[in-house]
Amino acid sequence: MQSTNNILMIRPVNFGFNAQTAESNAFQIKQADQQAVQQKAQQEFDGFVSTLCENGINVTVIEDTPEPHTPDSIFPNNWVSFHDTGDIFLYPMQAVNRRLERREDIISQLEDNFAAKHIIDLSRYEAKNQFLEGTGSMVLDRENKIAYACLSPRTDAEVLKAFCDYTGYRAVTFDAFDQQGKAIYHTNVLMCVGSAFAVICLDSITDLYQKLAVIQSLKSTGKQVIEINFEQMNKFAGNMLEVKNNVGETLIVMSQTAYTSLTDAQRNTLSVFGKLVYADINTIETNGGGSARCMMAEVHLEQL
Repeated sequence: MQSTNNILMIRPVNFGFNAQTAESNAFQIKQADQQAVQQKAQQEFDGFVSTLCENGINVTVIEDTPEPHTPDSIFPNNWVSFHDTGDIFLYPMQAVNRRLERREDIISQLEDNFAAKHIIDLSRYEAKNQFLEGTGSMVLDRENKIAYACLSPRTDAEVLKAFCDYTGYRAVTFDAFDQQGKAIYHTNVLMCVGSAFAVICLDSITDLYQKLAVIQSLKSTGKQVIEINFEQMNKFAGNMLEVKNNVGETLIVMSQTAYTSLTDAQRNTLSVFGKLVYADINTIETNGGGSARCMMAEVHLEQL
């Protein structure tokens, strides 16, 4: 199944602008009062969780710890992914302070309710300065076992191959750039893949052959391609996630910023594939440079 109704989220205690990630993340903007940012981020987080729960999604919330300082812990999908094979992957992270987000106790808590078989730890690649930041670096078509990935300082082809060799996924790689010609740091800010649709900023893929290969892959697997422009990408319209609720309905989750950026025609098209669910997480987006999808780690493990 492409989507699940079980989500892991990490409630922040020291959220804020992360200088260690800012060089490669053009989406980050530091706001003046970082203490107020943490308070506002916590409010936005709680509101987002409430919205998900009200829509019938099972959310496992785990509190972050004050120490060590992990300003980006609110984005767990970068360090861990959970698969219906029972596999849990741990990923190599570029920023040193993001490596501290990998916590055994989080895995242990999930194992109380879910069946985990193997932990595959790819973090050893950090010693070689090679990185693959989970489902930020890869947008997974789980049903067709395809990993879409724009190569960047945070997404290394060799580590991606290691993931694919283990899982049997096929990699579709490409280069992607923003309007200033800077490499886009994570694939999941420019595209989202659902069961029957894909939202993507095709303008960011400047190589024609790469662009055609991505389009062909999406269409050959039955996805309706919904194109967004740079302005919408910059408002996190590519950072959506398809999930299921407890009665099997499909939901497409995004931020209020992303929802507002869409045209009526785009909303109508997306609504064919699921109910659009959104929440105001503007402070998190502005300071963290990530949005709704980054905050949700899908738990595809079998429930006990």
